[in-house]
Parts: sequence; C-alpha cells; structure tokens
Amino acid sequence: MAVMLLGLLLFLGMHSVRIVADDWRQLQIERFGVLAWKLLYSLISIIGLGLAIYGYGLARQEPIDIWMPPMWTQHLVALLMIPAFILLVATYSPASHIRSVLGHPMLLSVALWALGHLLVNGHLGDILFFGAFLVWSLIAFRAARRRNRTSGGAPVAARFRGDVIAVLVGLALYFLFAFQLHVRVIGVPALG
Repeated sequence: MAVMLLGLLLFLGMHSVRIVADDWRQLQIERFGVLAWKLLYSLISIIGLGLAIYGYGLARQEPIDIWMPPMWTQHLVALLMIPAFILLVATYSPASHIRSVLGHPMLLSVALWALGHLLVNGHLGDILFFGAFLVWSLIAFRAARRRNRTSGGAPVAARFRGDVIAVLVGLALYFLFAFQLHVRVIGVPALG
C-alpha cells in the first residue's frame, strides 16, 4: 500500500502545484524555463503514476475488505463511464459546447471515472486509489474554474461539430474499452 500512496502523492501532488503554489510554480518556470518545468513535471508525473498503478496492483493481491458493493453498482459504473469518455474526448476535440461550458471536461471525466470505480470496488486499496483521484479532480476543477473567472480570458467559440466528434469518438472509445481493452489492460471484465 505504501508504494501506491507514494505514487499518488507524487502524481497528484505534482498535478496540485498550480492549485496550492501557483506563484512558486510561476517562479520556477521563469527561473528554469517552460521546457525544463514541463520536463520535470512530466518526469515526476510519469514516475508517480507508474508507482501508483504498480502499488494498486500490489494492493489488489492482498485486499482488505471494507464493504461489499451491491451488484447494481456494476451497471451504474458502466453508465457513468459513457459521459466520462465523452468528456475526456471533448478535452481534445475541436472547440465544442461541452468544453466551452464546462471549461475543464477532463477533470470532470476523472471525477466520474473515480466515482464510478469507488461505487463498484470495496477494498481499502480501491477506496484510497479512486478516492484520491475523486477528491483531487473536484478540487482541481473548482480551482481551474476560479482561475478562469479571475483571468477574464476570451471564451472559445463553440461549434456543434466539436460536440458531435466528442460524442461519437467518446462512445467508440467507451465500447472499445468496455468490451475489449478493460479485461486486457486491467485484468477485470468491465461489464460483469
């Protein structure tokens, strides 16, 4: 469990610098340059995510039961993952109403993913892993929205085309992951 917690601390900690120490972050960027900051950010994030995933895998080998999720939660997580995939794609699709209205759809995607997986998994490792991502994504979303309001940036022109792309590609990725990749990558069938 310690490896997973260290990984979460590194990954989510690095992703929280802008939330808790934005002035310090800006000083480091000015001092070392944008490229050096991005390299450091990426390196720490990759190491942290790798450790978190590896540690989560170790925690699953010796699970500590906290609660037994009811069977209906499997259906709920399957439903929650549909908008999660759409929101994830909306982050990268051409300007869409989804991104324009929400501002940071990836953070909401992570929140839905984490919430869904919290509902369907009842071991201590699951609760710590997915709970950490859920709490972080909600805090990060709130902070990012606040930054957007105070910066007064110009709104992005939204196009219906971007929404169509986000929905269609998001659904395609959902079905690919749910019916093929989840069991291959995670080792657990996504749909029961």
